[in-house]
Amino acid sequence: MDVLLDTCCLIWAVNEPEALSGPIRDILAKPDTRVLVSPISCAELACLYERKRVLLDRHWKRWFNDFVESNRWVLLKIGIETIQEAWSLPDRFHADPVDRILTATARLTGAVLLTADRKILDYPHVKTLW
Repeated sequence: MDVLLDTCCLIWAVNEPEALSGPIRDILAKPDTRVLVSPISCAELACLYERKRVLLDRHWKRWFNDFVESNRWVLLKIGIETIQEAWSLPDRFHADPVDRILTATARLTGAVLLTADRKILDYPHVKTLW
């Protein structure tokens, strides 16, 4: 199963696994789960770190690179197809660019988006889990 971590799930998976729901912890523990990460989460992490809204044990860039590599998560690329999908999502979706890109990425890859974000969970055009 392919899953895409939203930024909060990525941070919690590393710093606070108990904050993840039981189903997400179970999926992440399965050996056949392929965990995908979008570079947009790196950008959001950098913003959170700079605004002191997240505490990390090292600089955000090193933290992100170290944990993506050590967990063997697959770092995707963001191309024009993802950007076009993000601003062509069917029906109404909120304006947050990070959430749009994550949603578009999940749709294009067929991955289940792991998120606690109610706006994404309620959006019927992407597979989600919390």
